[in-house]
Amino acid sequence: MSAEVNLFSPVKLGTYTLRNRIVMAPLTRNRAGLGNTCGPLNALYYAQRSSAGLIIAEASQISPQGVGFPHTPGIHSVEQVEGWKLVTQAVHERGGLIFLQLWHVGRISHPDLQPHGHLPVAPSAIAATIGMASTEDGERPFVTPRALEIEEIPGIIQDYRHAAKNAIEAGFDGVEIHSANGYLLDQFLQDGSNQRTDCYGGSLENRARLLMEVTEAVVEIWGSDRVGVRLSPSNHYYSMFDSNPQALFSYVVKTLNNFDLAYLHLIEPRSNTDAFNRWVQRDIDPNEPEVGLPCRYFRPLFKGTIISAGGYDKDLGNTVLAAGYADLIAYGRLFISNPDLPEKFALNVHLNSYNRATFFGGDATGYTDYPFS
Repeated sequence: MSAEVNLFSPVKLGTYTLRNRIVMAPLTRNRAGLGNTCGPLNALYYAQRSSAGLIIAEASQISPQGVGFPHTPGIHSVEQVEGWKLVTQAVHERGGLIFLQLWHVGRISHPDLQPHGHLPVAPSAIAATIGMASTEDGERPFVTPRALEIEEIPGIIQDYRHAAKNAIEAGFDGVEIHSANGYLLDQFLQDGSNQRTDCYGGSLENRARLLMEVTEAVVEIWGSDRVGVRLSPSNHYYSMFDSNPQALFSYVVKTLNNFDLAYLHLIEPRSNTDAFNRWVQRDIDPNEPEVGLPCRYFRPLFKGTIISAGGYDKDLGNTVLAAGYADLIAYGRLFISNPDLPEKFALNVHLNSYNRATFFGGDATGYTDYPFS
């Protein structure tokens, strides 16, 4: 990739040509209304950020079983589809492009959020021990989930297929399959959470089977050039681990090449900012081990477009693009507090600081009231 490529260079993404390489990352904000539906406030929030080259809307559960947090939107009911139409119309009216992230949280849920108070499901009956479950009554310890029966797995795939169809009806431009951050598909991938002995456990091929079957189902609905997949190869939150993450995620990334996806979305290792900067600048000692598994590692393995997310500022984003490690850069917290982030980057003006206390839940405060340039 030419060193002249930067955040403001246009780029091809599947069937679309994006005006810049600045992506709004999917951000859980816990502001869905009754029935986990979007409304006018959500539409305004996304419309304000429509100057991004691409918006990836917040993770949205594919079924009632997939719910893991209060007040997060879904994409499985008629009412939810109608709510999302407000969002997509508002973004399109401002010339924006928006994908929806499809989500099932698996074991990270809690009976308080499950239909009829049932246990959450997972590949194996292994509870997460890092983190807490979020409920209407506050945080609670994770429960031991129920292992999915093999006969239930086609139903999970059908839920993804149904959600993908609903995303078309809602007016989205594409979808992203959430297989990161310790949620259901990630739980199937990693042997710390998947100890099955059937065709969905054991070997790399078996543990990746559900992700590939879900991807195939979603691609059948959307076409490959409007589908992305998100992975977090270096995540350990929610007790996630694998005995050989390099082998696992190398296999997953190479196998995803078979789908000719619109993009692969990778979350970078962020053990600390200094380490993150070291690997990006390539001044880390070559004899030292990598800091997690960054996009630089996967660049030779994936044939398509890579989006990289994780603690970027403008300069770091341009550095990664110029080096060719990624093709687009996703921004999360900076987009929360700077709805016109691309314009602010272009003008080199001061960025608004974000208020963590208003990240999750609430009203317009800390959501749609941040000032523009």
